[in-house]
Amino acid sequence: MPEECGGCPKEANEPELTRQGFLAWLSAGLGAVIAAVLGASGASYFVSPAFQKDDEDWIDIGSAEGLRPGAPLKVDFVARKRDAWAVTEKRSSCWVLTEGGDQFTAFDPRCTHLGCPYRWDDAKKQFLCPCHVAVFDVKGAVVSGPPPRPLDQFPIKTLRGRLLIQPNPKKAEA
Repeated sequence: MPEECGGCPKEANEPELTRQGFLAWLSAGLGAVIAAVLGASGASYFVSPAFQKDDEDWIDIGSAEGLRPGAPLKVDFVARKRDAWAVTEKRSSCWVLTEGGDQFTAFDPRCTHLGCPYRWDDAKKQFLCPCHVAVFDVKGAVVSGPPPRPLDQFPIKTLRGRLLIQPNPKKAEA
């Protein structure tokens, strides 16, 4: 068995770090840092949809106070969609109706027949589509004409006196 050198300095027993060894450790460390940064950003891309807020899809279309019960009001809004750094804006509208001031309905502004815009006739209390003489009642049900189903509706909710909609209409069932 080799004897330990009792009088040798402690540094002589440890391996010496050479320039080549230092550069190997440095490049391995930098490689680990780069892999961690790229791996974290890649993982966050796949995991981030799980942490998105539900309120991001809701669009504020105005105050709930100005609506007369039983009289639909056409409301214009801008839907903004963010894709990375690009934000696209789309102008749209909806018809908002309330019966008692606490429950609201928002109709898609396009006829369910061919997508033509319709209007509200206050004298007849009906929605009228000029394309093929389609008629809908105040609740969106088909009164006459060729539409295959009632008017489509937007999901709507109130939050602190403001009306919020999701601009992806729910298809009405015939």
